[in-house]
Amino acid sequence: MILIADSGSTKTDWRHIKRDGSIVQYKTEGLNPYYESEGEIATILKDSLSPQVSDEVDEIYFYGAGCSSEGNRNAIKNGLIKLFANAKIEINHDLLGAARSLCGTEPGIVCILGTGSNSCLYNGVDIIDNVPSLGFILGDEGSGAWLGKRLLNEYFSKSMPTDAQTKFEANFALSREEVLSKVYQSHMPSRYLAAYSKFIFENINDPYFYGIVKEGFELFYRKTVMNYENFEKVTVHFTGSVAYHYSNILRKVASDLNIHLKNIVESPIAGLTLFHQNSIRKNENN
Repeated sequence: MILIADSGSTKTDWRHIKRDGSIVQYKTEGLNPYYESEGEIATILKDSLSPQVSDEVDEIYFYGAGCSSEGNRNAIKNGLIKLFANAKIEINHDLLGAARSLCGTEPGIVCILGTGSNSCLYNGVDIIDNVPSLGFILGDEGSGAWLGKRLLNEYFSKSMPTDAQTKFEANFALSREEVLSKVYQSHMPSRYLAAYSKFIFENINDPYFYGIVKEGFELFYRKTVMNYENFEKVTVHFTGSVAYHYSNILRKVASDLNIHLKNIVESPIAGLTLFHQNSIRKNENN
């Protein structure tokens, strides 16, 4: 009956609420209209989603990275229309999905820390303010892409401590030319950069790698959360793989900056499913 999606640059989580109330989950690769054309999006949906969905779908609620402009939303919508011609389709930015998942109908500051980073001020119904994300080249502080970029910069500029460099070279044999090609010529450079976050996490007990993550989170808080009016009085929530896996550092930095951090979840899809289930019940009771 209802298909719900939360899509980032790396992966898309889907939940299918069926007529009997049962829920089925699917996964596909990420769909970001900043990086994929409308035709590429349609192909990904046809090849990876269509074989998994056997039942008819009446409504689709898609929340995705890059879906802030009408043109980008239409790129996703047109791909879905080709598979679900009779469905009501609503495309929203992933920030609204995160807000509905983490806050429901309560106000809060909602943040995404995954491959990229973003944030918004939510009043319980709508996003009322947004410190804009500038992507991995100009911003995305604290994100997986930022961590990877910072790590590679440290390595090639020979700023890495000797023991950290030894660990890095034991895991990677990289040339400058290879990295520049991946960053400036590959299809999804942010995804490539974010992959290095795993190495940082595996070595997080090393003060050097811990310091990189702490620096990124401090920058994120100061450039986004602390620029919302009365941020000290509003609860802050996070979703995303980086926020989830580095939650102890994220909470420590928040405490140091007098930020009231509440929920941290890896993915907003469970909360989004609950949000839309509650909407179904509300409509049935009216």
